[in-house]
Amino acid sequence: MRKITSLPLTVTFILSLILTVSFSCNIASESKASLSQDSLNVADAEMQALVDEGKLPCISTMIIKDGKVVRRLTTGLANLEENRVLEEDAIFRIYSMSKPIATAALMILYDEGKFQLDDPVAGYIPEFEETKVWVDGEEVDQQEPFTIRHLLTHTAGFCYGWDVSHVDSLYAQATPQGLWGLGTLEEAVKLLATIPLKNQPGSQYEYSVSIDVAGYLLEVLSGMPFDEFLQTRLFDPLKMVDTGFDVPEEDQGRLAMIYTKNPETGELTPVEGLTNAVKQKVTLFSGGGGLVSTLSDYGRFGQMLLNGGELDGVRVLQESTVNLIMSAQMPSDVTYEEGFRYGLGGHVNQTTGEYQWSGMASTDFIADPKNNMVLLAFTQYIPFMEVPFAAEYRTLVRKALVEETEAD
Repeated sequence: MRKITSLPLTVTFILSLILTVSFSCNIASESKASLSQDSLNVADAEMQALVDEGKLPCISTMIIKDGKVVRRLTTGLANLEENRVLEEDAIFRIYSMSKPIATAALMILYDEGKFQLDDPVAGYIPEFEETKVWVDGEEVDQQEPFTIRHLLTHTAGFCYGWDVSHVDSLYAQATPQGLWGLGTLEEAVKLLATIPLKNQPGSQYEYSVSIDVAGYLLEVLSGMPFDEFLQTRLFDPLKMVDTGFDVPEEDQGRLAMIYTKNPETGELTPVEGLTNAVKQKVTLFSGGGGLVSTLSDYGRFGQMLLNGGELDGVRVLQESTVNLIMSAQMPSDVTYEEGFRYGLGGHVNQTTGEYQWSGMASTDFIADPKNNMVLLAFTQYIPFMEVPFAAEYRTLVRKALVEETEAD
């Protein structure tokens, strides 16, 4: 998750290679590097201190190395008011960590030949044929139609409605509850098509609702509701038993509460509205931020990526498709974070090849092909990473790798 400011055409394949920075991703094989247990003890102690000092309500971390879980930490309380201890099977709101999952699901259809990445989205969702772009106080035509690749790299021209701009304000005014306060994904996307784009397609990275549009595109291409497709084509094959858009009543005792810091007292205060939203049956399936999951489930998803699209003998994606997801896909002249390029649904560290993304309530994951390692660090706290525990944990784990390798 990037940039939290409040709570809630067709081109040829050759041309696409010219317009994008290619960063090759080699699917992981068993790594010679190992982890220093002493250094991992330090990492766990640092995480424990953040909970003991009351900075975070809980922390859950997991390291999967060479296909095996080699380290877990589960500490703190899932609910402070109930004095409910965080368990290993705790359910978290993962918000924007839904994006890599939604992307992988759509790319299943890519493997089936249902689309090409540079196909204009309007070819499948005709409501976007007349969508304009807001430029210098007026609506103008798109210079080039936005494509599926644009959707998956946040360069289609959409936004999130968070900033101070004319188009952002239109998102907020779209319905009494905002654009995503509607009943279904189809209704939301068709309303979105009546609002001008904030940027010309392909010209700028702006974190946006585009992965939600991709979720509706999946419905159009597959003829299935988004949640049903995820369940039958991704979650069931990967045995992601606790991932979905809402939490059944029998599992709600495992749902971790989201907290924020009281500005007056400095104490952790529950944000019940965000937490409880997934206790009711959801009808608008947000691929951009709607899923709940567990550390174990998301670890299986990450391992599938490292394995090149298969897990436990079950293949859900082709290896070449995973390489696309985990490699740079943005136009080369579009600015992004230094040292990173955006892949499909998540970003790629250009030095290490790591594929990574995070969620609004401070959840984080990395798939590291070089070290054949999946690294997860979850809590439930807003604003996003105000307490930067995940970055600290990543640094300490990398230090553990370096120390052991140098010792060899």
